[in-house]
Amino acid sequence: MRKPTMDLNEVKAEILKLKGKYVEMAVNKGRRKITKYEGVLEDIYNSVFVVKVMNVANVDKLSYSYSDVLCGDVKIAQKEVNQPN
Repeated sequence: MRKPTMDLNEVKAEILKLKGKYVEMAVNKGRRKITKYEGVLEDIYNSVFVVKVMNVANVDKLSYSYSDVLCGDVKIAQKEVNQPN
């Protein structure tokens, strides 16, 4: 087990900054299965956050806990959206 570099309150603060923004996520599902998503960070609650994932076929909502981010099972970053000139 690796030592966490952030505490839970720092993770919550970082995710709060991303609310309403377009994000990229990489979710470790175990056994070398990593699923990547793109979507909008929609809602933030006390123990979880909700991401509205926009796939080609449908739109889903996924929720993850802050501890998932803290332990590295979920990686989330803001996606830069290119604006047309």
